[in-house]
Amino acid sequence: MNSDDLCQVYRCLCDRTRLRILNLLGEGALCVCHLQEVLGEPQVKVSKHLSYLKSHGLVACERRANWMIYRIAERPNRVLEENLRCLQDLRGETAVFKADLARLRATDTSAACCPSR
Repeated sequence: MNSDDLCQVYRCLCDRTRLRILNLLGEGALCVCHLQEVLGEPQVKVSKHLSYLKSHGLVACERRANWMIYRIAERPNRVLEENLRCLQDLRGETAVFKADLARLRATDTSAACCPSR
């Protein structure tokens, strides 16, 4: 990994909304509609951040009928893996991450758009 690749990962991680998205995707694949609901953000904002994360190789997606399902990339680079572990450690300590996870657990994700969780 060169310094440009390293900077790309850190640019992705320097935004609070993107960190919140990665935190939620740490629980498994989710539809944009569920991310939008949990984050309380408009669809266009969530999609923009997901597109940014995807273009930098941090997340992957698949189309399921009319929905886009996102997940953490299957083979993230080493720097991303290390930072995702750090993010996972912060889940229990950071109020916004805890609140997001609680909202996710309270959200019905059994709709046709979501994979089995």
